[in-house]
Formats: sequence, structure tokens, C-alpha cells
Amino acid sequence: MSETPETRLLPPYRWAVLTAVFVFIVYILTLAPTTAFWDTSEYIAAAKTLGIPHPPGNPLFVVLAHVFGLLPLAASYSVRINLFAAVTSALAAGFWFLVAERWLRNLVEDRTLRLGAAAAGVLVGAFSWTVWNQSTVNEKVYTVSLFWMALATWLAVHWGDDKAGAHRDRWLVLIAYVIALNSTNHMMGVLAAPALAVYVLWTDWRIITRPWAMTMGWFLFMAVSGVWQEPLAWLFGPAGSVPGGLSTGSILIVVITLGFLGWAALKDVKNPLLYLGIFAVLVGVSLNYVFLPIRAGQFPAINEGEPVGFFSQALMDVLNRVQYQKPSVFVKPWYPYTQPRDAGLFLSQLGNYWQYFSWQFARDWPEALRGFFTALFAVTGLSGLWSLIKRDKRAGVAAAAMLFTLTIALVFYLNFKYGFSMHPGRTDIDANTMREVRERDYFFMGSFAFFGTLVAAGLGAAAVEAVRQFRSRLAALPVLGLALVPLFGNRLTASRAHESIAFDFAVDLLQSVEPYGILITAGDNDTFPLWFAQEVEGVRTDVTLVNLSLANTEWHLRQIQRRQTPEFDPAKSIDLWKPRSDTSAVRLDVPPGGWQRPTTSPFALSLKELDSLPEISTVKKGQIFKVGDIDIKFGTEYVEKKDLAVIFLIRDNLDKRPIYFAWSDANYPDETLGLTQYLVSQGLVRKLRTSPVVEGGPIEFTTLGFTDIPRTKALLQSYHWQSVTRDRPRGWVDPPSASILRLYSIVYGLAAETMRQHGDSAFAARADSIARKVEQEIRPR
Repeated sequence: MSETPETRLLPPYRWAVLTAVFVFIVYILTLAPTTAFWDTSEYIAAAKTLGIPHPPGNPLFVVLAHVFGLLPLAASYSVRINLFAAVTSALAAGFWFLVAERWLRNLVEDRTLRLGAAAAGVLVGAFSWTVWNQSTVNEKVYTVSLFWMALATWLAVHWGDDKAGAHRDRWLVLIAYVIALNSTNHMMGVLAAPALAVYVLWTDWRIITRPWAMTMGWFLFMAVSGVWQEPLAWLFGPAGSVPGGLSTGSILIVVITLGFLGWAALKDVKNPLLYLGIFAVLVGVSLNYVFLPIRAGQFPAINEGEPVGFFSQALMDVLNRVQYQKPSVFVKPWYPYTQPRDAGLFLSQLGNYWQYFSWQFARDWPEALRGFFTALFAVTGLSGLWSLIKRDKRAGVAAAAMLFTLTIALVFYLNFKYGFSMHPGRTDIDANTMREVRERDYFFMGSFAFFGTLVAAGLGAAAVEAVRQFRSRLAALPVLGLALVPLFGNRLTASRAHESIAFDFAVDLLQSVEPYGILITAGDNDTFPLWFAQEVEGVRTDVTLVNLSLANTEWHLRQIQRRQTPEFDPAKSIDLWKPRSDTSAVRLDVPPGGWQRPTTSPFALSLKELDSLPEISTVKKGQIFKVGDIDIKFGTEYVEKKDLAVIFLIRDNLDKRPIYFAWSDANYPDETLGLTQYLVSQGLVRKLRTSPVVEGGPIEFTTLGFTDIPRTKALLQSYHWQSVTRDRPRGWVDPPSASILRLYSIVYGLAAETMRQHGDSAFAARADSIARKVEQEIRPR
């Protein structure tokens, strides 16, 4: 491509910075003050402890967030990590601005209009609902991926404007490094690679004739796809890591690699870019193969998958997300309601994407307006893409490739079940448990942000036409002003400001447990906030946490077995557990000699014995397993590893640690283990007694089963009900996590009924008011 005066223009870095700063300011004003539900707590805690979150481990995020968290930008560690999300997302907006402005040069000659259109489109992307909502709390790793994706795209665009030669070739090495490095955060960032390849080949197709470039490209493909893992494990892994030798596919990978290296040795052996390119890729991807096994071997507090050992099977399982057992995407994509395409028809999965797309521009507004602006921005973006294809085919085709990869190809690859809120009322879907457990719009965050560059092209073309028609630049203002629609249309529900319920819930749950207790929880939303509270805020670290959904994994049981119980700190507990002259009516089951810190593991089983627990065991329904004076009665004809783990925890700690089940476990201890007659409800938890519960004194039988009335009242008075009942103009916007908030409604509502029967009308009225307010505020409006 020959150089023109237009391509020699300096990029508008100042305007990019101003755009990024404006986006960042809005993110700051709507920033979460602490953690949130789902994976937020897990990732903040992993950053703090330099730990390993769920597969694929996300080492780039952990390292960057850990370093960022050391900066004295805020007193609260969680705010610092939330700032990290805001910074990376705002920086991405700055790079998308540079990309949009460059692609608009052949479309909008007037520089002022071009800058305005680029800014307008980028703001649409930055304030689309999912991007904004994910940028105000560090729920996932996707803002980091978004940053590197935008950076890599801008580097490719910048490379395309450089003069051919060694200087321009070095940009390709940098792009390869950025893509390889980004793959160690999450594969979302790699989705830009096909579009960048289109851009590079359209600019200079002769790149495929250069051995150094093609060899670097092959190594990049192997690094981000992971196809080299088996050959590397065979060469460098522990003995037996590849039983039976290399597969046919791996042998082919080795042959192709040797072919590229031979070609490069013959043609480019003296070219330093050959070695620099391969080195850049290897360094970029090294966090996966060096950081993860080294850090896992140090057994941090969060060590999911425990990928100990270089090129070990555990490391490969983490990198390949074996834990999720996703079915193949290539079988029967057209056949409805069958596996392996989880949502049946591929069209249904595309419909789920369209549902998420319709949330992006005016989610706070009435449905009619929301639908109008969804259609308007969809048409604007697609018309912008068409304008690019007509006026700048290189940019247009690359943009089309990017859009295809981030939408249709991504939908096909992800192969999701029906969305949580998709097709409401379809009983055939619900009955077959074919819904995702939560909304998955965040997977398409890159799509929504990138779409802003296409909107920029559409607005630019419309602005030019408006100026031509009315012969005044002022005529472009209404067109560019559309950029403000997402800012105002999403400001209520995208904001996380003042939302502290996840942390407050974690504190309430932990403080419901006696010192040195074991607390058994169900899943992400009732466990990850507890990890955050303990590892980041230091709240009740004496409590041992057991997660039922993770207890089927070997690594979680090992983590519990290795845990050294810290000293109980009365200063960080509620008054109920602090030393005092006991003049209250609350009876405490204090062991003889007081609460003593256990010095043994929660499991008496060795690591080897824990690892040997079967995945599933067959039992007779109703069969009784006796532990002390407790009869564990199996409610099904099989028990999973997690059930065996709970049984052994009960056996090994019955007289050593108090054992609690969170109410979020629902009926698990009743239906699976038959423990109803041994459980006493106390606020948000149920305590396991060592013998059958007898009604009388403080214990009454209520709707919640056997209930310790004074203890429950004391706990409810200490809970953070204010954060659950705070005003939310649009209600609770995440229905899948509303069940956690509803626990407060249930517990306070039933307590009100009980206290009214006891004549405590004042407490009953207050509890009833709290229960009704919770239901009011979590109801979508």
C-alpha cells in the first residue's frame, strides 16, 4: 500500500486520551465500593493472595491486578481492584478511538466531524450496558482482555500505515507478543487475531512468503490454541504424562513445526526477527507454563485446580478447562433440543445473543424505547460497516471479520444452553434443566465494545450527509448526540455505586458461626464473598469453608485438609462472640475450657485417602450410617464425593469444631443426609447438634424447623439489612443472584411471625418491614 498524506497524519493521541479520561470519570462515579456477587470476590481475593482462580487460571490478570493493588490509590483493596477494571476498560476505549478515527479517514474528510464521530461511537461502546456494568467492578477478567484486544487492533492499524521494511516488521513481532500475552489472561482477547490477520494480509500479502513471519505465526497459533501441549508434555513433562506416546495429531504438529523451522533455517537463519519473533511468543505465553505451576506449588489460599508441576496433567486440565466438560460444537448444530448443542437450534443461541444486544443501549427505559434504540444502533453500526467496505475495503473487511468472530463464531463456539431469562414460561426448557445458571452477556463484552467503532462509522457517514444537506456543521450535532443515549439510558442499572450487599452478606454469614466453626455452603454466590471477606478483609478467618459444588474436586478437599486454622480474633467478631459477663438471654454452646483453636486438620484422612474418594458410590436409599449419636440417613441411591466429604467432616469434627450448613444449601442436609432432627436454625445458618434436637427452652419448632429463638434474634439484630433493603430504582437487575437477597426476606419474615407469637411486637414489626422491603427492592421494575 503506497503512502499518502492522509496515512502520514499523526494519530490524534490527545483526543484519544480525552475520550478515555471522560469514560474513566464516568466509571469512577459509578464504581462499586466493594465486592459483588459471582466471580468478583474470587478474582479480588486471587489478586490479593497471588492465587489461582478457576480455569484457565488467568495468570496475567492475577499478576497485573496484584501489582495494581499495591498502588496507594484507595484505602480499600477492593476499590483498588475495581479501579483496575475501570482503568483497563477506559484505556481500551482510548485505543478503540484511535482505530475508529483511522478507519474514518476515507469516510469523513472533515477532521472535526471525524473526531466527533469517533468519540461518539466509542462512547456508545464504552457505555453499552454490559461493558459499563463490568467496568465498575472487577467481576471477571474481561476488561483486561478488552484492553489488550483494542491495543492489538490499534497496533495492526498503525503497522498498516508504516513504511515497508525492518521497522514495520518489528511491529508484527510486538503484535504477536501482545496476542500471546493476552491468551494468558483469557481467550477472549485472542478473538481479534482473525481480523488482524485479514488486515495484515490485505496490506501486504507477501508476508506469507517470509519464513521468519510464518514461523512466528505458527508458534503463535500453537501457543494460543494449546495444540503443542501434548508434545511439550511428552518432551519435558513428568514420566507417564503422555501414556502410550504421541497421538497422530501431535506427531503432525511436530512435523509441521520442524518444517517451518527447516524453512526458516534455510532462508532466514541470519534474520534476527526470526529469533525475536519466536522468543516474543514464548515469553508472552510463559505465564501459563511457568507462573501457574510454580505458584500452585506454593499452595496459596486460592489454588483452583492445583496445577502443580511443569507440563503436568493438572496444569493441562486447568489450561484446557476440563472442569467444565463442554460438549463438542460440531455435532448436529441444526437439530433441536438435543446434545451436544446445548440450546438445540443454533438460531436459538443467536437469539440469546440478540437478547443481550438489546440490553446495551437503553436498558433503564421502557420496552418500546429500548427496542427503538436497539434497532437504531443496530442499523447505524451495520450501515457504518457497509460504508467502510465501500470506502476502505481493508478496514471494512477486517471490521467484518472482527464482527463475525465476536458474534456468530463466538456464539457457535460457546454453545451455551438457553439463557437464564430467555423464553420465559417455556416449561420444556426448564424441565430439562437446559438454562444457564446466570446471564452470560459478559462473554460478548468485546462484541459490544467493538460495535462502537462501527457505530462511529455509521454516525460519521450520517453526520457528513447532514452537514451536506444543511450546509452547517451544527447539523451534525443531533446525529453525534446519539452517543449520549447509552449514557443516560443505562445510568441506573449499569452503575454499581453504593452496592455492598455481597460483602455484607459474607460478613453476616461468617458472623453467624461460632469460633472455629466449619461452614458448609452451596455455590459461587454464597462462597466467593466469604473468600473475599477472609482473605482480603480478614473477617473471621477462623471459620473453615467447605463448598459443596467444589467438594467433588480433589483440589478443594486438599485445600481444606492443608488449611491451618488461624486464631479467632474477638476484635473482628460481633458482640455475640466477644468475651463478656454473660447477662444476656442468649445461650452459647461453649465447649469446656472455652473455644480452643484446633491444631489438627478438618479431615483426619490423608491427602492420598482424600484423592481416592470415589466420584459416585451406590448405597441403599434409607440406609443409615452412624456417627456418634447421629444417624446419617441416605436420601438417594447414590452418594457423590462431596457427600462423602461432608460425612467425614462430621465424623472427624463432631466434638472438635461446631458444624454449620448455610441456609443457601436449601434442603441438602435434610434430603441427602437425613439430618433434619439434628439441625437448629440460627439466622442465616443451621447448626448441627451432636444428638437429636428436643424442643423446649430457647428451641422451638418453626417454619424453619428447630430454631434457636434468642440466638436468631441476636443475629438478626447484627445483620446488615440496610444494604439489602436500599433503594434500587429499577429493582435488582440480576435475577439469578436474587436468591441470596431473598434469604434475608425469608429469615426476617419468619422471625417476625415467631416474635409476634412471643409478644415482641416491636421486633416483629421491624423484621416484617425488612422482609417486605427486601422483596420490594429485588423485584425488577
